[in-house]
Amino acid sequence: MVTLAEVARHAGVSASTVSYVLSGKRSISDTTRRRVEQSIQELGYHPHAGARALASSRSNIIALMVPLRTDMYVPVMMEIAIAVATTARGYGYDVLLLTGEEGPQAVRRVAASGLADAMIVMDVELEDERIPLLQASERPSVLIGLPADTTGLTCVDLDFEATGALCSDHLADLGHRDIAVLGEAPAVYQRHTGFAERTLQGLRTRAAARGLRLIHRPCEGTYESTAGTVSRIFEERPDTTALVVQNEAAIGPLLALLRQQGRAVPEDVSVVAICPEPVATQSAPQLTSVAIPAQQMGRHAVELVIAKLEGRLKEEVRLLEPQLTLRASSGPAPVSF
Repeated sequence: MVTLAEVARHAGVSASTVSYVLSGKRSISDTTRRRVEQSIQELGYHPHAGARALASSRSNIIALMVPLRTDMYVPVMMEIAIAVATTARGYGYDVLLLTGEEGPQAVRRVAASGLADAMIVMDVELEDERIPLLQASERPSVLIGLPADTTGLTCVDLDFEATGALCSDHLADLGHRDIAVLGEAPAVYQRHTGFAERTLQGLRTRAAARGLRLIHRPCEGTYESTAGTVSRIFEERPDTTALVVQNEAAIGPLLALLRQQGRAVPEDVSVVAICPEPVATQSAPQLTSVAIPAQQMGRHAVELVIAKLEGRLKEEVRLLEPQLTLRASSGPAPVSF
């Protein structure tokens, strides 16, 4: 393993000069800096992380809190996490992944231990218990999600309220008047998870403005739970001609059930999904959908937290505009005779 002293000998400078080049604590001439950097590259030297942290008071680590709950669609969460990790590496940071459901305890642990320079927090609830601790911490933080009150916080998220409104508008424009929302698992709403609550708010507000009748039914996403939920929807509202689905796990079972019931999509019932692009395009028929911009959310979160670490940003709420892509699953409301 190459040492700092070996780099110094190779570059023809003192060990302290190499240290100053690495830490940036003292001004070094461009010629000397380039010589040291070339020696570092040629020898493949990597500073010891612990020593570097002690010298700079930085760990060059970002903590990412992503509770992997059974009622959440894990592939989307992991796509965001991968985007965070790859973007962070571009800035010279590693990512510490915290997947437990510790809540405030995880924030306390990271803040007290100095494990990370900053925190990115996912699975945000409207009244999230972690927020007061994040606000009190000296370490910068960014939320991927939107709580009820964003005062003093930096957040990035898809504009889920606008997403719900966009779905209602699309179906209203096609002449639908009775629509149902096949939602996330009941526990997601019991926790008042921000994205689910905001989508529902957008759907309801715009549906009321457009004269739509709307019902919402949570769903676990298994075949059995989807079958029961769909049956109840058509029993309660037999005139339902469109479904909005915000539950990736329920999409496959839903389409299979509609085929078994002899309901053609979109001739008898239109389906609009809020889901990752691959889920929409790999379904049969391909689904009209609003995509979850997982990679963009992860990238923006890192950009914001780096800006805070560098003192270029205090607080910002960055909402990504939803885009609805028309495919084969939505069409005009069927004509009643």
